[in-house]
Amino acid sequence: MLRRLFVRDFVIVDSLELDFVAGFGVLTGETGAGKSILIDALSLALGERGDAALVRAGRERAEVAAEFDLGDPEKVGGSGTAVGSTSSTAGAARTWLRANDYEADDTLLLRRVVDAGGRSRAYINGLPTTLGQLREIGELLVDIHGQHAHLSLLKTDSQRRLFDTQAGLTELAREVAAFHHDWRQLHEARLQAAGDVEAARRERDLLDWQVKELSALAFDPAQWAEDNAEYRRLSHAVSLIEGVEAALALLDESGAATELVDQAAGKLGHLVDHDPALREPAELLDGARIQLSEAVHALSRYRERLELDPARLTELEARIEAVISAARKHRVAPEELADTLAALQARLDDLQAAADPAALAAREAAALAHYRAAAAKLSKGRAKAAKTLGQAVTDAMQQLAMAGGHFEIALEPLDAPAACGLENIEFRVAANAGQPPRALAKTASGGELSRIGLAIQVIASHASDAPTLIFDEVDVGIGGGVAEIVGRLLRQLGRERQVLCVTHLPQVAAQADWQWSIAKETQDGLTLSRVTPLDAVGRIDEIARMLGGVKITETTRQHASEMLAQGARQ
Repeated sequence: MLRRLFVRDFVIVDSLELDFVAGFGVLTGETGAGKSILIDALSLALGERGDAALVRAGRERAEVAAEFDLGDPEKVGGSGTAVGSTSSTAGAARTWLRANDYEADDTLLLRRVVDAGGRSRAYINGLPTTLGQLREIGELLVDIHGQHAHLSLLKTDSQRRLFDTQAGLTELAREVAAFHHDWRQLHEARLQAAGDVEAARRERDLLDWQVKELSALAFDPAQWAEDNAEYRRLSHAVSLIEGVEAALALLDESGAATELVDQAAGKLGHLVDHDPALREPAELLDGARIQLSEAVHALSRYRERLELDPARLTELEARIEAVISAARKHRVAPEELADTLAALQARLDDLQAAADPAALAAREAAALAHYRAAAAKLSKGRAKAAKTLGQAVTDAMQQLAMAGGHFEIALEPLDAPAACGLENIEFRVAANAGQPPRALAKTASGGELSRIGLAIQVIASHASDAPTLIFDEVDVGIGGGVAEIVGRLLRQLGRERQVLCVTHLPQVAAQADWQWSIAKETQDGLTLSRVTPLDAVGRIDEIARMLGGVKITETTRQHASEMLAQGARQ
């Protein structure tokens, strides 16, 4: 579960360190006070994309760090209820950490830094990581439900993704999409091959000639480097021979360097006994004499091996010219000819396979069979899950002032194979008893859509393994007695998980185990967001504000106190 959140220079937050407890907690405050900013900060630590706009004005960087407890589940939370992260989730998080070479202690620290230029850095337990890895571990720890989630229910693609996720079919759906892609490519290849036989034949003939030409060249990158070195040596053989012979004459003939050094070394050798100060130059001359002698031997051996070979030089010139000509023809560097040959051969193989209609049709049929087998398995899983989820949402609707309402998930068969499977998924609802279910996007009012969306999110939360659930104003469009029921649902979730909710509804806030107030304040001309943990008296005042607006009366406070007392009893 989430234990601590540290935020610095993030939007309108200067510096903030919050300690979280178990149970159901709420963040309340005026609109625009910065309640959702805290959720955005946590999302950044969990791997969401960040940019320079997140850095507080005038600062160099924004920093967010989130600390999680991966220890044994807590037995008692802030409200005296059994809550805490499940051991299975903690185990999954530890397994992920070990698999990715991170320490897997009881405490996990996720950190994110975004500078004023928009560059971002991420860390897990103090070690650098990627955003992808941060998101992977974050999904095991926190499940965030956004304030506009219910609006996505109007989109068919969103309905399908939500349904497959809830049904645990996401991986199978990806597999079906991949099989469909493979089949579609083969299908289009077969149609293209059948529709332009003559063009394919011409391309195949050209490729066949190019492949044979390059294969006959037998280009080898290592041999190419050796040939170039040998060519340079042979093409300059005359000047090399003349230079080596001149150097030998200067070193090893009468009066040459070696003889002069020998004479100098001999003279000093006799004088060292008279003055030890001459020992160092004498030793240096002796070393020079030895090195000159070795140089003479090395040059002599080199001269013995070096000879003119016009025939070999002509052969190398022809070879190098052939390679350069081929490279120029294919518009690549000589070193890339081997890769070019491989690419041409692969394209030729594809065209030759396409030239055989029976083989291409067989490959297409096999790909379609793989797709249909996976899609049929997906359809079976969807059919089973549709009944379960439909009934669960219907039951939740009865609690949310939609008595008699009915929710179902229709699976409409498609005429042709599709990446999404063999059926289209549509959420349908009957808001009142006796009405036939119709498409959610066509029948639900704004308030009904909010309640249905909330019901689905709460049910999805039960299916999630994440130990921390966050609801960011998901109760928008809801009020009255329904709001109190929503608060109860979240309170029930808080007995199993750590639940954090951003809300404007006093009926929801009164059900919480703990509450923080978010407010803006001006300091040295700058607007900053402040978080205040509320005690019992503070909660009464805050809920009274939520109930009564600007002017808070004793009657409003009394009402707030009664709401809190009622929430504590439930």
